[in-house]
Amino acid sequence: MDKISEMQKLIVEINKHNHNYYDLDAPTISDAEYDKLYYRLIDLEKQTGTVLPNSPSLRVGGEVLEGFKKREHPKKLYSLNKVRDEKDLFAWVRDMKDVHPAMTFSVEYKFDGLHLVIEYDNGEFVSATTRGNGYVGEDVSAQVKTIRSVPLQIAFKGHLFVEGEGMMTNHALKIYNRNAEEKLKNARNAAAGAIRNLDPKETARRNLDFFCYAVLQAEGIKFDTQQALHEFLFKNGFQTGDYFKVVSTAEEVMQEINDIDKRKSSLDILIDGVVVSINEIAYREEIGWTTKFPKWAMAYKFEAEEISTVLKDVVWQVGRTGKVTPIAILQPVELAGATVQKATLNNYDDILRKKVSIGSRVFVRRSNEVIPEVLGLAEKAEDAKEIEEISTCPCCGSKLIKKGPLLYCTNHDGCFDQIEGRLTHFASRDAFNIEGLSEKTVRTLINELGVKNPSDLYKLTTEDFLTLEKFKDKKSNNLKNSIEKSKKIDLFRFIYALGIGEVGIKTARDIANHFSSLQAVMKAKLSEIEKINDVGPVIARNILEYFKDQENLQEIQNLIDVGVEIKNPSPRDFSSQIAGKKFVLTGTLPSLSRTQASELILQNGGEVSGSVSKNTDYVLLGENPGSKYAKAQQLNIKIISEQDLIDMINKV
Repeated sequence: MDKISEMQKLIVEINKHNHNYYDLDAPTISDAEYDKLYYRLIDLEKQTGTVLPNSPSLRVGGEVLEGFKKREHPKKLYSLNKVRDEKDLFAWVRDMKDVHPAMTFSVEYKFDGLHLVIEYDNGEFVSATTRGNGYVGEDVSAQVKTIRSVPLQIAFKGHLFVEGEGMMTNHALKIYNRNAEEKLKNARNAAAGAIRNLDPKETARRNLDFFCYAVLQAEGIKFDTQQALHEFLFKNGFQTGDYFKVVSTAEEVMQEINDIDKRKSSLDILIDGVVVSINEIAYREEIGWTTKFPKWAMAYKFEAEEISTVLKDVVWQVGRTGKVTPIAILQPVELAGATVQKATLNNYDDILRKKVSIGSRVFVRRSNEVIPEVLGLAEKAEDAKEIEEISTCPCCGSKLIKKGPLLYCTNHDGCFDQIEGRLTHFASRDAFNIEGLSEKTVRTLINELGVKNPSDLYKLTTEDFLTLEKFKDKKSNNLKNSIEKSKKIDLFRFIYALGIGEVGIKTARDIANHFSSLQAVMKAKLSEIEKINDVGPVIARNILEYFKDQENLQEIQNLIDVGVEIKNPSPRDFSSQIAGKKFVLTGTLPSLSRTQASELILQNGGEVSGSVSKNTDYVLLGENPGSKYAKAQQLNIKIISEQDLIDMINKV
């Protein structure tokens, strides 16, 4: 195939995907796969010196949807060009520096939401419009007015148009999905679907946010730098994201990108890269624009966390609670730095809702260490095979029962997979932290020594371990000592170790701090449990039912009988200066990681929040802080150092 013919074929394919993504909010390939097609087209255009009239490289956004009033933008909206790697980034910075060596660069998050333009006049909200085709968008004013982080009044009185992203935070998505009949598969599509919904009530239900990053047009004011523009937005009450930096060199830009890449999974918002711009506005005007992109800005995209691949089969896996979960067997694909061959499908209702089938192409998402998940159908194959729900346990053959959408094996004491799962969870680091008790060793103890329950571990002797293959004196003594050492445990870790459905380590800590003793937890009523922050009706019911089960109560008593000592939290354990106080962390601390600092605060009765508000008591400040520092100053919140925190904890 000659290059022009290949370009024509690519244009047809890319335009089809643009229509699916922008107009239908129903993409059939991932961003990474789209970028591969798009970059191939760009490379061919450079090689041939030809840009065909219908090339997507000439277009911005998608078509305007029917059903919405059309609204013209005051200026053309541009997309961002992308750099593909560190080499391209350094080349772009070098080209910019050749024009003005003294220029600096702003570095900001690349938000993954729905592009919006919001208009204000005389300090009042006027309208909100989607990007559309870059010239005309959809009027979504009624929908956007339901977003609480969109200010309806601002201090600036001139005619103003700002740009930003309508987004759903990960926390908001989690809360929405708890009780939704039809769960949302990802935050980006959830936001787009809510804003481009003719019913503003549906927008409001999804509890969206708006993150602002640009001024499209402003009457009577000019900005010298992106930093000044950013400060203007912040002072007028716009949410800008907890990050903004100005740097001078390509090395500094790359360092910021690497730092963000490492911590992006801990953010409550979806970002798919970093935007790097010339900070000085005058230099931007001199460098200019192409027909589609500003030459003075670039987007550095992170490694893909979502991609499509073929669903080859489905197997069913039994967990520690007896829940039987379908696992997708995938055509191996590289994703987020790992080869992905399996992904979760949650339950059979999820399979039906996502319309996936064996042999079809599906979307898969993986974020750092999170288990990959099948998000939904990308494209159905002609010979696709429907997935059938099973009726017997794949491990022990027992008949399964169904609770809501979930399948369970009730053979609690005779199903090997359940026993293994419970013991492995019990021994994990956040639970009893029994060093040396790996999954492999757990399997050996079940098969060779008849261990079934956690309390059985404490009845084993060094001589028992010596009967096992590859267990010599040192290994046997070490494991026995580790088991003995684990007997003294904090209440929250004990609760977590029990393996109650949906109760993670944070929830376990909240339960322990609220009730202060295991006996109080065991006697608690449903209404009392639901009073705990972030404990919804499902988790509360799980806790209540767990402590009604006589087998569970007997195992708790067995653990106490073999010498397990539970340390209850008490006010005497907490510094009077820390207990009940709300902390926000920003920047890099001298000796503690964010996780360590958060743990220290929580251990001493404090609370840790991800955002600064008037209810924040202290902001713990490290080097290179983000916008949380500026907001704390604005709200007059006390700023403390790592040493201040330690002094507060140690003060009697």
